[in-house]
Amino acid sequence: MRTRLAIAAVCLGLTLACAAQNAADPIDHYIATEMQKRQIPGLALLIARDGKIVRAQGYGFANLELQVPVKPETLFQSGSMGKQFTATAVMMLVEEGKISLDDSITKYFKDAPPAWKPVTIRMLLSHTAGFTDYPKNFNYRKDYTEEELLKITEGIPLAYTPGTNWAYSNLGYLTLGVMIHRVTGKFYGDFLHERIFGPLGMNTTRIMSEADVIPNRSSGYRLVKGQLKNQEWVAPTLNTTADGSLYFSILDLAKWDAALYTEKLLKRSDLELMWTPVKLNNGKPNSDNYGFGWWRSDRNGHRLAEHSGSWQGYTTHIARYLDDKLTIVVLTNAEQSKPVELAHHVAGLVEPALAEKK
Repeated sequence: MRTRLAIAAVCLGLTLACAAQNAADPIDHYIATEMQKRQIPGLALLIARDGKIVRAQGYGFANLELQVPVKPETLFQSGSMGKQFTATAVMMLVEEGKISLDDSITKYFKDAPPAWKPVTIRMLLSHTAGFTDYPKNFNYRKDYTEEELLKITEGIPLAYTPGTNWAYSNLGYLTLGVMIHRVTGKFYGDFLHERIFGPLGMNTTRIMSEADVIPNRSSGYRLVKGQLKNQEWVAPTLNTTADGSLYFSILDLAKWDAALYTEKLLKRSDLELMWTPVKLNNGKPNSDNYGFGWWRSDRNGHRLAEHSGSWQGYTTHIARYLDDKLTIVVLTNAEQSKPVELAHHVAGLVEPALAEKK
């Protein structure tokens, strides 16, 4: 009990000290206040304009037990924010003519169930394929091979006729990762490193690993009856799938953001396609305005492409205001953080035209 109280006291003390010290800075004051309110141990904030860093700052603790502060170099788990990298890898293969967005995925999965025949790569990317999520009885503490995970996915009936609806599906992106492996002969994480992380100088972004010794890795936390606890453990192989199994820092994400203003990775037309809501079979945009690894919406008339992530005590969010060339990234090590709210509010502090209307 004394240890828990001591950790809480240190965390609270640091947050209050930051709030007092930075009271003149509305962004620092807001972040410090919200961290205290939401019991967030640590947070990293990136603000970038036109691909250039305006602010890259850490707040609070990356590890409570060791009282290690968050730095711009601190690594967080991506959660589903990692899907945009999987989607980019798929689009690279499309540009190279190795696959087509309208290919049936049965072209790459010969033993797939007949119900998969109308499912296209475009549908998997946009969550309109009828795929569901991990089943309720799924054992997250068991190691599976890639083929075993695929077999589980193939055994789950489609929830609706492909192309007629929208439902978020981690299994759809897991399947895309297997497809990348089959098409390229490379594990999707190796493909990402070779084609995206390495060329962009994202030197610390990588597939997750519990075994490796990784500098600047943070710890994830969750609230249990009002008390912070360590993240729940899952089997290591479940942190290597293409639905979002990355470590990254705000410094590496600044390089990623900068690259999205260029054609280093993809043609401009294909980047625009990724954050354009995919249409259903009836010609109407899907109900959640989802593109390929990005949600698209408008905020006070300003175009916004964004995505969140949540996994093992980490929550993340990237918000790219396309017309304003403004990007806000919030990475936290607490599952209760709701970083989308934090990112949107910070955007309004940076650019008043983006502030939430009251």
